[in-house]
Formats: sequence, C-alpha cells, structure tokens
Amino acid sequence: MLKFLFFILFLIPISFNNKMFWLVQNMMFMLTFIFMFHFISGNIYGYISYIFGMDLLSYGLILLSIWIISLMLMASESVYKNNYSSHFFLFNLIILLLMLFLSFASLSLFSFYLFFESSLIPTFILILGWGYQPERLQAGMYLLFYTLFASLPMLISIMYMYYSENSLYMYMFCHYNFMNWLFYLSMIFAFLVKMPMFMVHLWLPKAHVEAPVSGSMILAGILLKLGGYGLLRVMVMMSSISLKMNFIWVVISLMGGFIISMICLRQVDLKSLIAYSSVAHMGIVLSGLMTMSYWGWSGSYSMMIAHGLCSSGLFCLANISYERVGSRSLFLNKGMMNLMPSMCLWWFLLVSSNMAAPPSLNLLGEISLINSVISWSYYSMILLMLISFFGAVYSLYMYSFSQHGKIYSGLYSFFSGYLREYLLLFLHWVPLNMLILKSELCMLWL
Repeated sequence: MLKFLFFILFLIPISFNNKMFWLVQNMMFMLTFIFMFHFISGNIYGYISYIFGMDLLSYGLILLSIWIISLMLMASESVYKNNYSSHFFLFNLIILLLMLFLSFASLSLFSFYLFFESSLIPTFILILGWGYQPERLQAGMYLLFYTLFASLPMLISIMYMYYSENSLYMYMFCHYNFMNWLFYLSMIFAFLVKMPMFMVHLWLPKAHVEAPVSGSMILAGILLKLGGYGLLRVMVMMSSISLKMNFIWVVISLMGGFIISMICLRQVDLKSLIAYSSVAHMGIVLSGLMTMSYWGWSGSYSMMIAHGLCSSGLFCLANISYERVGSRSLFLNKGMMNLMPSMCLWWFLLVSSNMAAPPSLNLLGEISLINSVISWSYYSMILLMLISFFGAVYSLYMYSFSQHGKIYSGLYSFFSGYLREYLLLFLHWVPLNMLILKSELCMLWL
C-alpha cells in the first residue's frame, strides 16, 4: 500500500510545474494500471502494512477512485486552457485522491473516520473555487454542515467502542455484537447522510448544481460510495440489532426513491436531474444493503461501482452541452441530435446504462437488489416496480428532451466534439459494460 501512497505523494511537486497538467493525468492512468495488477479476491485482507490494507470491497472502490480522478482531469481542460488556478486545482485533486485512497485502505475504524472527514475539505475547496454560480458558498456550507453534524455522534460511538472492546480493527468486527440502539443510530447516521438517504439528501442536488464538472464527477462517482462502504463495514458488528431496526431505513429509502423519481420528472436543469437520479439510485442501494442478505450486499456493491461510472459520465455529457450552449437548461439544450450527432450516441449509451439496460453493470446490481428487497418483503414489490419504471421514464425524458426537438435559435457556430471528449465518454462507458462479463468479482466477494 505504501508504494501507491508514495506514487500519489510524489505527484504533488509535479502538479506545480507549468507544463505538467497532462503528465499528471497520464501518471494517474499509469497508477490505475499498476493498481489493476494488485488484484485481490474475496474478503480476506491483503497487502497489509501498518494501518492500511485491502480486501475486494476496498480494492474495487480504490480502483474506481483513481480512475474517476484521472477522468476528472481529462474533463477539466477548460481549467488548464484558461489557466484558472490550474496548479492549485491539480494539487487539490491529488490531495482528494490521497484522502479517498487512505479512507478506503484503512483497516482501523478511527483512521477511516479521519480520512472520511478529510475528504470533505478538498471537495469544499473544489466547489468554492471552481463552481459556477454565486450560490456555491451556500452549497459548500450545506455539504460541510450536513456531514459534520451527522458524523460527530459517530466519533463518540467509535470512542465508546474502543473503550469497551479495546480494538478498532475492521477484521475483528465479526466477533462483536453491539445491541445498543443509540450506538447503532449514531454509528450509521453519518453514512446515511453521505449516501444520501431520502430526507437528508438536500445537500446533494445543491452541491452538484453549483460544483464544476470535476466536482460533480467526484461527488457522484466516489463520495456517495464512502457512505455505502462505511455501512458495509459497520453493519457486521451490529447484526442482531440491525435485523430489528433496519426496516425503518428500507421503508424510507424505497418511499424516497419513488418520490425522488417523481421530482426528477419536473427538473429543467440537466445537472439537477442527474443529481436527483443519483439519490433515487442510492435509495435502492441503501434498501438492498439494509436487508442484510447476500444478494443485497453483492448487489449494492456492484450498483455502487456501476453508478459511479454511469452518473460521472452523464455529468461529463451535461458539461459538454453546457460548454457549447452556455446554459444547462433543458429548454435551451434542445435538438442536440442535429448539432452533435456523434455525441447523441454517447447520450444514448449512458442514459440506457442509467436506466439499467443490458449489458451494463447497473442491470446486474439492480436485479440483485430487487431480489434481495422482494425476498425481504413482498409488499416492497409495488414501490420497486414504480422506482424501476420511473427510472426509465426520467432517463428517457432527459434523452428525448435534450436530443430531439427544435434547435434554440440563439445558437450559432457550433463544434461537434473534441477527441478528448469522446475518449472521456468511452472510458466511462467501456468499464461499465465490460465489467458484467467478469461479474463474479462483484457478486462472489463475501
């Protein structure tokens, strides 16, 4: 683990050189491929060094983090072209990658908590420094205070746990069985906000709409997964009380997923629509995870990986339209098929993945989650049907509204798309649809 840590640390001095923007990005891709060769299967920890190590769960999410951050650099060419503090931007992203890498690789619950909270700071700076609208300060504050408010009780419960068990190491968790409902609530609440669960999700659409494209990509791609990862880790030590209490979260998530799907249908801002669809997807992930079944856990893991790639790609597409038209409104982004015909294909591919069409990894995740939630209770079938149906509806609404229709007359002198943009979308879509061929990695890890 130390070699990856040093690799990321040594990128920091390079980031302050004027002509090294693309070199850093190439180095990140190189790191991805080096990391791929360190594959680890099953839930046995490997590559253990001091407080860092990983099993398959960490491995997939670290790989996703490095990949998404490499693609964020590719998407943020305008920062480099307009020299919009590009050194600090690079530095910020490298620190963010470092924090994410350390939080997924932590073996100790306290160090996980520390890096989980530290990842807020670079994200906050990203939204504040490179965001679009003047409301970005408010969005940053929402993000900061929602997460901090929820995670302070978690810190106290970690201290309580250390006091009672004298160890915070994650591979010891299966021997613990806490039955205290207060401990249970304060332990998982931070992760529910980070997921985000319906009712504590308000920071997410706000942060997404105000963030630059790189901020949206990292928020949708990785930061939401921190919550799911944390839940998968801490549920093990509270299994008895979880089986009694989890129905609350399943019900809220399923109801919320349906309500958010309806909210998606009346969004006029492209980014806002994609952000709300993230909340709906994470609702299904959360409900599957809370059933505490094998299907649910495997499904939530594969859905997290799939959603990270898919919604990150959709945010890239929204940004490509925004850079051309100068607006994210669906009323102005009409008839794009006439102006950018080749981009229309990528819209179609990513939107179809978003509504879990085969052969995307989303399909595998969604089938497993539907299996787990229905086996938990037959009544949930109604809400699952509605969520699945409306998932397709808002995806098609976004696609047809932006690609078809009459072109806005204020547009002039248009350029279809750079090679960089096509490559960016290709690198989102290919892992998303190729991973299903090797789906045992996602499904057989427990």
